[in-house]
Parts: sequence; structure tokens; C-alpha cells
Amino acid sequence: MQNPYKIQRLQTSLSALTVAVLLAACGGGGGGSEPPVEPPPPGTFADPATYSGAATASLASPQEGAAVVSAHMTLAGKNFDYKATTGHLIATDPVTGQPTVSFFYVAYTAGTLDPSKRPVTFFYNGGPGSSSLWLHMGSFGPKRIVTAIPSNVMPATQLVDNQETLLDHSDLVFIDAVGTGFTQAVSPRTNAQFWGVDSDAAAFRDFVRRYVTVNGRQTSPKFLFGESYGSPRTGVLSNLLEVAGVKLSGIVLQSAVMNYNSNCGVLTPGTTSCEGYIPSYAAISAYYHLTTPPADFNTYLRDVRDFSAVTYRPAVATWLQTHTTPPVPVVSQLTAYTGLGSLVWNQNFSMGPDFYRTQVASNTMIGRYDARVNTTLGSPLTVDGDPSLTVVNAAFTTTVQSYIRNDLRYSAKSNYVTFNDVINQWDFSHDGKTLPDTIPDVAAALTLNPTLKVVAMSGYYDLATPFYQTELDLARLGSNPNIQIKNYASGHMSYLDDTARRAQRDDLVTLLNSESVAQ
Repeated sequence: MQNPYKIQRLQTSLSALTVAVLLAACGGGGGGSEPPVEPPPPGTFADPATYSGAATASLASPQEGAAVVSAHMTLAGKNFDYKATTGHLIATDPVTGQPTVSFFYVAYTAGTLDPSKRPVTFFYNGGPGSSSLWLHMGSFGPKRIVTAIPSNVMPATQLVDNQETLLDHSDLVFIDAVGTGFTQAVSPRTNAQFWGVDSDAAAFRDFVRRYVTVNGRQTSPKFLFGESYGSPRTGVLSNLLEVAGVKLSGIVLQSAVMNYNSNCGVLTPGTTSCEGYIPSYAAISAYYHLTTPPADFNTYLRDVRDFSAVTYRPAVATWLQTHTTPPVPVVSQLTAYTGLGSLVWNQNFSMGPDFYRTQVASNTMIGRYDARVNTTLGSPLTVDGDPSLTVVNAAFTTTVQSYIRNDLRYSAKSNYVTFNDVINQWDFSHDGKTLPDTIPDVAAALTLNPTLKVVAMSGYYDLATPFYQTELDLARLGSNPNIQIKNYASGHMSYLDDTARRAQRDDLVTLLNSESVAQ
């Protein structure tokens, strides 16, 4: 199975146009086959259906059913009880009332607060083609897999009580997209009919509506948390929900790529400005001691942002038109910020992230999704082209299946699809564009709901969805106190870094603004 984190180039036949490199971020694991299905433990909900991630797959007779487990964890040294509900809810078409998708989800609920005061947060990864295993098993659920990021050594697999869980402040619902996990289209529809920006978001809308109705959460504060491709999904979904009368309290854009048309790592190198990446290059070069920035790192990166916007942007715009020799002062400043020589910058004035990765250290591959993770060329960690993924991949893809089966007591006849390589079948068109720009969708949601809070969370060392490009995209929404930017010294899955995860949790608790139900 191809590694979902790899950047892939999608060839289209639209007027012989080549639409290059579509992000396949946060997709889950790629190496090896899934573990074999074993007999379920006693007390398990045994799902009678068989699920498939195939494009033509569909369910003839979907049923809503779930395993409900009472569980507990140790949180801040005290016992914390919660309930885990694992199974399916059926999304229905809001016009015809016909079933469309049988969504697999895991919901964690706790406490006895009035639902009007207890938030519920919906989580999903991206890909497209990823299940929710990364957020589910690595971020803010009650359990998490221990990592040693940014080390390139993964400790022995440990599933521990997550001291950064958000469950004390919000109920948590982890959702798998169509064709992933155990989520499947309902006949006569097929999985592939939901593999597109608009159809995917509409299906998620209908799941949220169903969950809210079944669980009586109409008055609860509701939040969306989407990672990577999950962020443009969130942009479209937030507007669809507001139009449908489902009011949101906030959305979280984790490692966002809101506008594919502005990210030079998505488009063909040398055809667009890479200004959104320059501050990331500066941060990474400083990490590898190619430069010696001042002690005040935040001020330093602010200066790099200013340079990128005021000086580099017009210079690279001219270069893209003329391909003449770049201005010497601009190249000199790029060299000062990145430690890469003037010859390199003269030849690659609009330098994309793939090329930059090759220039940082000799005989070394650095991570795309967390550039701090590195390994020697030829080592096993280079097999997927990104050591920051490979180092954690096996632990996540093997643990999630046993966790669902043994801890959550849900079993199916088929294996959990951690990642489905659907990127070359995905319809990326949206709102008249070949590639999605979902900033207008967020703007529309804010118009319908001016109190909606928007928080973007990014990592300084992420070379797939650079933090500054996210800032540039969100700046199109204008000055709005409800829009916040939070950056961390981490990578794409910033929560895999222990320090960053703690900081993220603090920021998310502020966003939720809710009462803790922990004892």
C-alpha cells in the first residue's frame, strides 16, 4: 500500500492540463498488510456486516449498532470514568430521506452536565483517504500511543492514559471517511461517489446531523476538528452545517491547506511563488544550525515573514514571468535566512519543499511532515520517502485494530482500513476551480454565524502545510478577533510532540471554554 503521506502528482486530461502534486497528508499507514482478524473477546458487539474500501463497494442492508463500554482512566492522578460508543450511524440525504453512508465512529462521553453546557467535538483526519486513527490514537482522546518525536527511534508500543485528553472538557467523536475504517456507502450509492470535495463534505454534514439527533445534542456547543485535508473539509462542512441549521461554536484547522492553489508544494515547481514556505525554511535551517538566529525566535520568524511578503513576493513574481537572474540583495537575504548558498537560490528562486529537503544535510533525508526527524540515506526509515512518518507508522496502524477490537469491544468480519489510496480517484474540483479554495466557505459560515470561532494550529517544522501559508490564506478573511493562529515547535501532526501537545491542549481548553467534569 502506498504511503498516504507522500505527495503525489495527479494527471488530468482537462485541456491537456497537468494538475500537479495533490497533498495526501495525514493518511495513515502504508507499509505492509493489515493483521489477520481474530475471534472477538467476550462481550463484544459483533457487527454482522462485511465492509470494503473498494470504489464500487456499497452496503445493501446497513444497520445502526454499537458497542458501548464503560471505561476509566487515571487523569491528573485521579480516577476518571467515561463511556466509549463504537459503531455505525447512517447518514441520510436531507432531500430524499434515503440512506447514503453507514459511518463508522468512536464517541467518548463523560460526566452528567446538561447537554446545553457540555461541548461535543468531531474529529477527522484527511488524506484524502485517511481514517481517523492519527487523531484518535495520537492527539486528545482518552488513550494515546507514546512516541519520541522528534527522535527517529520509536519506543516499544505503549498505549497509555492520555494526560492531555480533552474528554474532561468535551465529548469527543472520531469519524472515518467513506472507504476508510469501517465506513461504507449504502446501495445504490458506491464509495467512489463520495470521493470528492463536495460529496465528501455533504456526507460528513449528514453524519453530524444524525449524531446530534440520535444523542440529543441539538443545544450542545459543537466544534469541528479537521487535520490536513480535513481542514478544507472543515471549511466546506462548516458552511453546509450552518446552512442546514446546525450552529457551530468553533472549528479547528490542524495543519491546514485551505487553498490548494496557493501552496507551491501542491502545484508544479517553478510555476507559483513559494513565499509561504520561506519562514518554514528559516525555522528548519536554524534547527539544523545552518544559521544562527537571535534568541528571540518569534521575533526572528516575524522578520522572515515580513521579508517574504514585502521583498521576496514581488521579486519572485517578476522572476516567474521573466526567469532572469534574481536580485542580488534578495538572494543574499535568502541565504542569510536559510544557510543555503546563492548559487542554489539563483537556480531555484521559487524553491519548493521537495528540493529544499535535499539541501539541508548531506547524505541525509529529513522528514516532510516533521523536518526535525532525519535519517541516513538508504536506512529503512527512508522506505516511504519520509522518516517522520515511517518511524511512527507501524505502531499506529497495528495498534488501532487491536484497540477497537479488544478495548472498545467492537468486531467486524473485515479489517479496519487505516488508509485507502483514493487520491487519484478524488474529485478535487470545488466552486468552479480544479483545485479547492475553501476560504470562501469559511467566510460564508462566518457570515451566517458571526460568533463562530476559528483556530488554526500549525507546526513550524511542517513542510507539507507550512504555517505561514495558512496565515496568508486566513488573512483573506480580514481582521476578526474570532480567528486565531496558534503555531508550535513541532511538525504536521504537532500533537505527537509531547511539549506541543500540552500547549495545544491548553489552547483548546480555552477555545472550548467549558466546565471540566473530571473529579
